[in-house]
Amino acid sequence: MSFKSIFITYVASLIIIIISLISISKCDASSSESGFTVDLIHREYSPQSPSYDPSLSPYQRFANAVERSFDRARRFDTKRIKSKQTDPRPEIVNARGEYLIQYSIGTPPVSSLGIFDTGSDLLWTQCKPCLKCFTQKLPIFTPNASSTYRRISCNNPKCTSLKETFCSKSGKKNCLYGENYADGSSTNGELALDTLTLASSTKGKTVISPNFKFGCGFSNSMPFTAGESGIVGLGGGPASLARQLPYARGRFAYCLVSVSDNRSNSSKLSFGARARVSGRGVVSTPMVRKDPETFYYLTMEGITIGNQRLRFDDKNPRARPEGNIIIDSGTTLTLLPFGLYDRIVAALKNSIKLKEIKDPQGVLELCYYSKDDVIKMPRVTVHFRGANVDLKQDNVFVRTSETSVCLSARPVDGEAIYGNLWQVNFLVGYDLSKRTVSFKAADCGRP
Repeated sequence: MSFKSIFITYVASLIIIIISLISISKCDASSSESGFTVDLIHREYSPQSPSYDPSLSPYQRFANAVERSFDRARRFDTKRIKSKQTDPRPEIVNARGEYLIQYSIGTPPVSSLGIFDTGSDLLWTQCKPCLKCFTQKLPIFTPNASSTYRRISCNNPKCTSLKETFCSKSGKKNCLYGENYADGSSTNGELALDTLTLASSTKGKTVISPNFKFGCGFSNSMPFTAGESGIVGLGGGPASLARQLPYARGRFAYCLVSVSDNRSNSSKLSFGARARVSGRGVVSTPMVRKDPETFYYLTMEGITIGNQRLRFDDKNPRARPEGNIIIDSGTTLTLLPFGLYDRIVAALKNSIKLKEIKDPQGVLELCYYSKDDVIKMPRVTVHFRGANVDLKQDNVFVRTSETSVCLSARPVDGEAIYGNLWQVNFLVGYDLSKRTVSFKAADCGRP
């Protein structure tokens, strides 16, 4: 074969390789542009969680989650937030959530494990040099070891657009952030840009977001127990993961698997086109703008138990309170005003003909003796503004022992919270552009 023939063959082969690489690149890009999905790791029930304890029974795990519910509810203290409005570092309330997300930061990528939190905005992780840090199981991120790490100056709009930032006192004038929580815990560090990498549930696929804005925490005091590195904020503010990821386009959705589901499949979190909630049975309700913009406020008009419709506020039947409940992924129980809660309990007692007992775990109030997987209960429908959501037994009742099932709600003096048990086996979609939350019944444990 002549040199000319060899050269032509070589060039042709090279062109084929280049075309193939371009095709692969376009395929990866189009897969991201069409949306993507990541796994959610339950901190108590998933063997993938660093805090998973195989010696605990499902009922002990649930009791732990309930305790965190009350702890988290105390952090949705909007009166305390409003009283701090003159503080250059206002309290951005969030807490320990129930689900974790794996991601990587930097170049080369360093693995991190963050709490999936719809009650906060900023993604932050612990960083070296660590002046004060809590214990985490993964390596702590070192900014100087990342070739793509960039600090943000104080006058940069990426800094000035966030309420929780302020300027360093040094001559460098770097953008710093500080978040102080209602329980005295805190995180402080610098706001920076780096490459964020998320592993999609589709095998072999990764989603890379360069110049992602995040908090690099050098001084952190948090009550974390699951080996977390920080928080992944998916609240309504400008620093939210849903607003920053270009392919998310302000949309995300999750499908939470019931804790009683034995099929060992993970809950899922989707972004962009994959976060669209559409088709038969979808209902949508508007988000309500309130302070702080981080929280997702909805308007609950009431609840129907059987044939009895109960108003959210029975003292003033004509009142139509806007944004009277926060939907939250990190609170296990649904927390309701005492009046509504008491009327729900009375209605259920009138309908359910089972023996009432005390909760063996000592955390819930209305419990029944039952060894059966299915109990005879009335239809329960939650009425949001423009959306009626029919709950199933797995939403309304939770098993707390081999012989007990209990109402998965409690009364609260503060903010009402629509907890994650009432969202199990629903595709719950958030559209930050249209400002809606949508619900569609689903089998979230299905592969």
